[in-house]
Amino acid sequence: MTSPLWPFQTSAHDIELTGAEGAWLHLKSGQRVLDACGGAIVTNIGHGRAEVGAAAARAMTRASYVLPPFITEERTALVEMLRRDWLPAHLPRAFFAAGGSEANDAAIRMARYYQIARGQPRRTKILSRTISYHGTTMATLALSGHPARRRGMEPYLMEVPKAPTPYPLRFRPGPDGAGCGEAAARALEELILAEGPETISAFIGEPVIGASGGAIVPPDDYWPAVARILKRHDILFIADEVMTSFGRTGKRFAVEHWGVEPDILVSGKGLTGGYAPLCGVFTREEIAAALERSGQAMMYYTYGAASGACGAALAVLDILHKEDLVARSAEMGASLMTSLSRRLGQHPHVAEIRGKGLLIGLEIVADRTSLAPFPAEAGVQARILRNIFRSGAMVYAAGNGDVRDCLLLGPPFILTSSEADGLVEAIATGIDKGIGEIAR
Repeated sequence: MTSPLWPFQTSAHDIELTGAEGAWLHLKSGQRVLDACGGAIVTNIGHGRAEVGAAAARAMTRASYVLPPFITEERTALVEMLRRDWLPAHLPRAFFAAGGSEANDAAIRMARYYQIARGQPRRTKILSRTISYHGTTMATLALSGHPARRRGMEPYLMEVPKAPTPYPLRFRPGPDGAGCGEAAARALEELILAEGPETISAFIGEPVIGASGGAIVPPDDYWPAVARILKRHDILFIADEVMTSFGRTGKRFAVEHWGVEPDILVSGKGLTGGYAPLCGVFTREEIAAALERSGQAMMYYTYGAASGACGAALAVLDILHKEDLVARSAEMGASLMTSLSRRLGQHPHVAEIRGKGLLIGLEIVADRTSLAPFPAEAGVQARILRNIFRSGAMVYAAGNGDVRDCLLLGPPFILTSSEADGLVEAIATGIDKGIGEIAR
């Protein structure tokens, strides 16, 4: 039956939920489905934690709406908790938005204001990468290397210079013998020099590529090299961790895997685990102080740091901390990766199983030797996702139009071993049945 309530996503019209608990979605049809992608890689502590709802209700009852610049008990407590338990020491200042697109938009505004405040107004450009996704506002969509989501919007999008994204699976060494990470970092510096370092405000990148590439992890030498290049040319580094922050990759923040220190870190989904809309933009003291000295205010978003969202975030972060769920993300991620590799590592249509923590991607191909993809018109990704769903699990469709047919996993950190085993079998069944439909 087609519902008239959500007219812009026709492919999901027949999915109706009655509730969710733990790692499971309960459908009106009576089926129980494992939420193996945490919705949109959002749900980290699982569904149905009553204490989170209670905390949000207390905050909303105390003050239903307070202008974002004002101080409240929940806002003070949240910033204090973030500084004490979560944030890198060099990022003590916080700005809040309701969604990841807003938060990335705020980050590039912050970078621009900073350049003006320090007397470098010519630094207007933001650099990004070819395989990337930073949001759906016109500015963040312009930053994104995601042809499928940009399609039709090109006339409205500003020009953004894009450096190559390191993509180890499909990397082919050039005549100089440089490895994937080194080659991509070198290409970034060449782009900087071509554009003129004195015209560049910031570079934005996802430490691990999410929606646009299906958990593409760069070689270990890439991010340290990028950090050195940006510092050499006095360019701000914005880490887009909307998807990876607060434990998703088995660290508090994904940049910790490589020991790099961004100037601005954008967090999102994991801050409230899906219980309320809230994202954080965290920055260095000197950036915030420069804005303050110049008299430049960061215009707030109406629902940035909303009362209920701050209450929910406090409860979610407390659960993550007390139950040691970041460590569990690392442990369960390693276990799930091992199980997937054992079951599907030699599958003729699985080119790669990759990721960190509980952010894991599988890239599906027609031929794993040549890495040739299935024809786009075959719709193999949709067929596989549909059959995985019928087998009792929901996974996320990843890829940017150029990168195709990736499956992205991002289950709650509370995933059990038996649930993980069932997920592996559902994925294996879905891949075989989905590809089998093409052969018929």
